[in-house]
Amino acid sequence: MKPFNHYKLIILFTFLLLTKFSNAHNGTIQGYVNDSENSSAIEGALIELIETHTTTITNQFGLYTFTDLPEGNYTISISSLGFKTITEKVIVSNTQTTTLRSLLDQTPIELNAITIQNKNQSGNNTVTALDIKLRPMENAQDMLRLVPGLFIAQHAGGGKAEQIFLRGFDIDHGTDISVNVDGIPVNMVSHAHGQGYADLHFVIPETINSFDFEKGPYNAQYGDFTTAAYVNFKTANTIDKSMLKVSAGQFNTARTLLMLDLISNDKAQSAYVAGEYNISDGPFTSPQDFVRLNLFGKYHTKIGDDKMLSVTLSTFKSQWNASGQIPLRAIESGEIGRFDAIDDTEGGFTGRTNVNFEFTKLLNNKSSFRNQFYYSRYNFELYSNFTFFLEDSINGDMIKQKEKRNIYGYNSIYNNESRLGSVNVNSKIGFGLRYDQVLENELSHVAERTILLDRLAYGNIYQTNANVFISETFQLTKKFALNAAARIDFFNFAYDNLLDSTYKYTSVDDNIPTFKINFDYQLNQNVLLYSHNGKGFHSNDTRVVTAQNAIQTLPAAYGSDLGIKFKPYKNLILNPAVWILYLEQEFVYVGDAAVVEAGGKTLRKGFDLSARLQITNWLFLDADINYTLAEAIGEPEFANFIPLAPDLTSIGGLTFKLKSGINGSLRYRYMDDRPANEDGSVIAEGYFVNDLVLNYTQKKYEFGIEIQNLFNVDWNEAQFDTESRLQFEPEPISELHFTPGTPFFVKGSFSFYF
Repeated sequence: MKPFNHYKLIILFTFLLLTKFSNAHNGTIQGYVNDSENSSAIEGALIELIETHTTTITNQFGLYTFTDLPEGNYTISISSLGFKTITEKVIVSNTQTTTLRSLLDQTPIELNAITIQNKNQSGNNTVTALDIKLRPMENAQDMLRLVPGLFIAQHAGGGKAEQIFLRGFDIDHGTDISVNVDGIPVNMVSHAHGQGYADLHFVIPETINSFDFEKGPYNAQYGDFTTAAYVNFKTANTIDKSMLKVSAGQFNTARTLLMLDLISNDKAQSAYVAGEYNISDGPFTSPQDFVRLNLFGKYHTKIGDDKMLSVTLSTFKSQWNASGQIPLRAIESGEIGRFDAIDDTEGGFTGRTNVNFEFTKLLNNKSSFRNQFYYSRYNFELYSNFTFFLEDSINGDMIKQKEKRNIYGYNSIYNNESRLGSVNVNSKIGFGLRYDQVLENELSHVAERTILLDRLAYGNIYQTNANVFISETFQLTKKFALNAAARIDFFNFAYDNLLDSTYKYTSVDDNIPTFKINFDYQLNQNVLLYSHNGKGFHSNDTRVVTAQNAIQTLPAAYGSDLGIKFKPYKNLILNPAVWILYLEQEFVYVGDAAVVEAGGKTLRKGFDLSARLQITNWLFLDADINYTLAEAIGEPEFANFIPLAPDLTSIGGLTFKLKSGINGSLRYRYMDDRPANEDGSVIAEGYFVNDLVLNYTQKKYEFGIEIQNLFNVDWNEAQFDTESRLQFEPEPISELHFTPGTPFFVKGSFSFYF
């Protein structure tokens, strides 16, 4: 790789960050905004100084500041989604700091109270905040579907990580989306099953308070796997009340959730624990015997007005059986039914334990320093049979994928607000370090899970990623903001092949610089125009890097979004955008076969539309429509399809919340037919599926009913073009193999709050 030759740009950003600019200090307003119900700080609240038409947002302390104000009387407006907007009168004196402490009351959501702001002025995406308050969440699928345009497929009954589709990508289990929880990376590098494997099942959905996402490689804080998008889920620092929830439904499905508030009525600190237990046999003829146990605990304390500490502990274990993907010919011949199996001995078990420490210090009212240390212990063992008797006509083709992993990580971010003349500048400098120790990473040919026939790959992986970034956001005028950012990631890949006694321990170093340039133009409080541009990347598997001698170790992605967020009507928010994303040549390690396959350059371009409408004070409509053209560059026409890349998708629904306590939602998911191979000769069938949720909620309790696949349509969830051979077939056949989607499924629930 050519030497990194952009140091001058980083030096310039650093100089702008560290230089102190003096302003005439007249007076200052400093304020803290908290939830009146539980005293927790409200992050991302919009603060407007009415007389100067200046806006800012609260940080994680709930703190905001206006400086260099002439002596006089001022009015401050404070608003946040789901809270009642208030105004405060303030008297400012020369050389004095006036401190306000404001409490916001929770209130039903009103879209007419929302103003469109750029992200630096409004915190998390408005659509994001709205969706998480309105949509029910009970599992990882519900969490991932909060990202507009994101589709998932599950083909192991909730045991494996979801297969993800977004912006013309079959992301597999996470290769081109960075998934994080409280800053802890979920993606597993050089995973036994596939690069970027992101299993979110260790998260209890009810603990999630907010999430942040962005499609495209435009945020310097996120590096590896940030090509199609990033998403960061954030757990709540405190809970309003304790709760016990029990649900049960068809297919021997049941879930129990317990959340306990351990510290009540303490403004300085909070602590709670949560536990979740799930079982299900699924709709399949062979019971899945699925079991998952999740435990979570969090302690959060505010030390004075300038320090904050959070400690989080979590652990989960899961085990299951699976019926696997079935060939279309076996269904059409009547040999098996839709919910039968060719090999019903698939399955596995997995577990993950996380420890997370976060400490944030306010250095002054305009700057902060955040430090995070995390550790994860991870185990994974998966048994699959995709080809049946293609390779071994006697024992079958079952494979075992297994690994044990330790992840050690550190992140720090220095955040500073300053002025360059008349220009407000928000600066971020970040540093991160992640070390993965993957022991006994294995791919083996087995029979009946326990009989080892042949080890195909077996070794230890050691991967280190260090990064540093700097991001500068200049509010050049009240309407125009510019963000420029640079990042560099350093990698060390090392592999020890335990199958070969003569193998020489191999270590490879590489690095990749990435850049972002983003423009936001605030036409008025209801219209925001934006152009986001950047370079991202995803790392390749360590076994690819060492096998290919560092060729295309870190293939880059170049993207651009052009869009508008606006309110054509007081209760309607629209966000249309056109975009393009180009990916370089890359090599792919196929974990199911222990081989390296060469990929090619790809180009994706498309159109996204998100709409959020409040029809009445109790009825909401949302819809996300996404269209993508995806092609492999340099391939002949009609042989340049990207397998399983979705072109037309849409997600949406109606949500209602009545004052009587009756609430619920009717939602839909639509995916069009799409090619399952490069020439389009095999088609993955599209689907249109509806789900219904109804609840009756009171202060102390809630009754609920959930119906998945309301109209009981036959649909295929995970689909692949696979060459396979059944036991008595003379020759292999390549055709569509699939996992059937959930049929009509009813589940009831009862929650008790205390």
